[in-house]
Amino acid sequence: MKKSIIIPALDLIEGQVVRLHQGDYAKQTTYCDNPIAQFARYVEQGAKQLHLVDLTGAKDPAKQQTALIAQIIENTHCPIQVGGGIRSEQDVADLLNAGANRVVVGSTAVKDSAMVKGWFEKYGAEKFVLALDVNIDASGQKIIAISGWQQASGVSLETLLEDFQAVGLQHVLCTDISRDGTLAGSNVELYREICAKYPNVNFQSSGGIGSLADIEALKGTGVAGVIVGRALLEGKFNVAEAIECWQNG
Repeated sequence: MKKSIIIPALDLIEGQVVRLHQGDYAKQTTYCDNPIAQFARYVEQGAKQLHLVDLTGAKDPAKQQTALIAQIIENTHCPIQVGGGIRSEQDVADLLNAGANRVVVGSTAVKDSAMVKGWFEKYGAEKFVLALDVNIDASGQKIIAISGWQQASGVSLETLLEDFQAVGLQHVLCTDISRDGTLAGSNVELYREICAKYPNVNFQSSGGIGSLADIEALKGTGVAGVIVGRALLEGKFNVAEAIECWQNG
């Protein structure tokens, strides 16, 4: 069985650590202005992989916080996967040069899959995480939402996964967006289903983790990583407790 890990996450807007409620920039909570210190705490508590989202860059690619991200990576003794507004090969090259261990690609993978598959072939599939936000409809169809959840792509999760398996897809961060940022628990059934169907892909669960019980509920689903953001910032539990819950139990 794949060794799964807890992945603490931070979202950045203009250098501040924030959270948006369900992707809405008008509903922003600011937690602190020192992402380096925040990540240092997570690493001290045992984190082995971190996740960083540039929300400023996601909103406006011309304002990507690449210099700040490079500074955070340089001062953090732990691999960091980085996403937010990845639209071009230059964005990929900039983040890899900044030291990101993986680049997280969202809407662009849906809108221009041929271009993104080219990046996989050029830089290596292991350098990428596809971040796929899904809306599950009444008939159980998993339709990928794009552009910060604003629109449905019409593309199903399965179609995209199968498309990218042709170029060696390894890492997928999958979010049931009705659960994200709500602390209402993950969609455990979704992860159980996709992990069984695509055993060669390392799935990272994201969204909805509000308690250690929510982490406990994901055990046995097959996910390779559990992304935890808001719950850590709000002190519901710490990284060490999350890791202990995941490993013991």
